[in-house]
Amino acid sequence: MLRGMDDSKPRRDRPPSRRKTAPHEPHAHEPHPAPQMHVEKLAFHSKDFLDSRPARTLRILAEYVEPEARFAEQDVRDTIVFFGSARILSRERAEAALAKARKSGDDIEHAEGQLQMSRYYEDTRELAKRLTTWSKNLHAPGRRFVVCSGGGPGIMEAANRGASEARGINIGLNIQLPFEQHANPYITRALNFDFHYFFMRKFWFAYLAKAMVCMPGGFGTLDELMEILTLAQTLKVKKKLPIVLYGASFWREVVDFNAMVKYGTISRDDLDRVFRTDSVDEAFDFLTHELKLLIGDLPSVTASASKDPADRDDG
Repeated sequence: MLRGMDDSKPRRDRPPSRRKTAPHEPHAHEPHPAPQMHVEKLAFHSKDFLDSRPARTLRILAEYVEPEARFAEQDVRDTIVFFGSARILSRERAEAALAKARKSGDDIEHAEGQLQMSRYYEDTRELAKRLTTWSKNLHAPGRRFVVCSGGGPGIMEAANRGASEARGINIGLNIQLPFEQHANPYITRALNFDFHYFFMRKFWFAYLAKAMVCMPGGFGTLDELMEILTLAQTLKVKKKLPIVLYGASFWREVVDFNAMVKYGTISRDDLDRVFRTDSVDEAFDFLTHELKLLIGDLPSVTASASKDPADRDDG
């Protein structure tokens, strides 16, 4: 055998062939497979994304834009806001609770206190009803001075209930809480809101309000009252905003504004920002007088338009 012709060993003087085998060409009768497309979910349809930390700004914006759209749809121009305790019962429920306590012998003193405090539920209900009847009788564009509450039980329920009994629309700005807070059944459905962020709920309380009524309440009521007084004092809220402190004895005992004047932490003029009363009549007269000044004392609708404003069903 000639030298270099040994076929048992690969030749090193040339590389092995790199020619690729041609891909299989399908026959004409074989269908081509459809291209596989990966479809992504639209970002604004993704609940996981919207609930995430990066989407917090969108959630905050939603609690501004969505209520604004609903207020515009219902032609709500402004509101009268009611604050007060979620724990105050209606007279009917308080009487039933007292009867039950006397029968069982359990905490009669607490039940008697609930019955005493129930007057504020009934007064809220009556005041909201009268204000709604009055506002429906205004010859003004849009829906003016709509009763608004935090949407929950107690004083909030009483305000929505009174407005509903006057057959007027009313607003509930609810908030997601672990206890006490649930939407009461008297809120106009189209204006029943549910907020996650406290500060967005507070914004809508303050932004549309032309008057506020503060009934006896706890930390939440004090928080809302002090925040509004601070905004007014610092001119962050420049509009004139009449505020009623209802339940003079309660407010004198709970918040001593005169002591704050004495110690120089507020001025004497700051006391003029609130009107104290224990009377539905006085509260109604004060609020309607202030609100008439605001709108230029617009004439009422004619008798031919409505003999009784309560007959106009805004609900």
